[in-house]
Amino acid sequence: MESMSVAQARRTALAAQGFLDKPHAEPTMRTFQRTLERTGVLQVDSVNVLQRAHYMPLYSRMGPYDVGLLRRAAEQRPRRVVEYWAHVQAFMPVELWPVMQHRMDDYRAKRGKWGFVAVDSDSLALEQNLLAELADRGAATARDLDEGLPRAKDHWGWNWSETRRMLDYLYTSGQVAIAGRNSQFEIRYDLPERVIPAAVLARPTPTREEAALELVRRAARSHGVATIQDLRDYFRMPVADTAAAVATLVEEGDLLPVSVAGWQRPAYLHRDARLPRRVGARALLSPFDPVVWERARTEALFDFHYRIEIYVPADKRVHGYYVLPFLLGDRIVARVDLKADRKLGHLLVKGAYAEPGAPPETAEELSAELRRLSGWLGLAAISIEPRGDLAPALRTLGDAG
Repeated sequence: MESMSVAQARRTALAAQGFLDKPHAEPTMRTFQRTLERTGVLQVDSVNVLQRAHYMPLYSRMGPYDVGLLRRAAEQRPRRVVEYWAHVQAFMPVELWPVMQHRMDDYRAKRGKWGFVAVDSDSLALEQNLLAELADRGAATARDLDEGLPRAKDHWGWNWSETRRMLDYLYTSGQVAIAGRNSQFEIRYDLPERVIPAAVLARPTPTREEAALELVRRAARSHGVATIQDLRDYFRMPVADTAAAVATLVEEGDLLPVSVAGWQRPAYLHRDARLPRRVGARALLSPFDPVVWERARTEALFDFHYRIEIYVPADKRVHGYYVLPFLLGDRIVARVDLKADRKLGHLLVKGAYAEPGAPPETAEELSAELRRLSGWLGLAAISIEPRGDLAPALRTLGDAG
């Protein structure tokens, strides 16, 4: 069994995620496609305090780009990506639709992700009526289709109508697909045959074992080096299915067992993974970036303890509401609490904190990255609040600029 240092594993992981790719002066659809091949999926989240979550990993790797690239890839022919419950809610390559068929079948059997949808005459009638309505009218939101049914308030505080709950079930079970979103970020549902390319729909459904192999193979390629838990999490798979797929991929030579210094669990290196001598990254990472979304992996690779504090009461937050790790080289050297004040046209730096051992150039590099980010977001100024040990230096650099 080969062995790796944590630094080697970290550089391997960053290379697999696309942080060695040279950015284009003006990213194109080809740049987008290359970046998506690295990340595998793009997690979707409704929080828009800075920028929608699915746009940020592309920015972190490609630099400033036209977000219309993702909209084109998701909503125009030839569709390259489609939303599905792939990691959680996420854009995934459209060719994974047949691979997810077993997941869809499972959701159909248990009536949704959390068993929300009852099996009774009213529910079955609503299901058929919604499918017929979508077939007749085309893509529509839950609000468009809502028949004014009473809203339930007994599921995690959500206030979904029966129509919205049924549409979520139909989507996770593969009976409808997401055609796009409107300007209010509401999902537009449609029949799969009007969303998924015909050639993809015509592909045979792989067996469960084949599907697990494909998902673990993709997760391993995106991670570079990973434990079974890391690989399981990428597409939120059962541990047993992941372990069986890993064993097959090891036997076939796609994965190489390795030990990483300090890791308690065995790890696996993808056969095509690169192990660079250095990584020259400079990027702000969304809380939903694949580099940091599995918090135990983030800690193991970067010695960086990270928790998103959106759901923590304001007076109990340690670093802030929407905190982004700052990647410099191959280390996470700082974290910064950011907000886009679109009315004022300001990027608000509500807190900025250096990590232990951060290099002397951290503030200067972070300042440059904040300027680049504000330009991409179309914000004319940066306002730095006096919170965090990096704030004074950022203010000085801002004044000097």
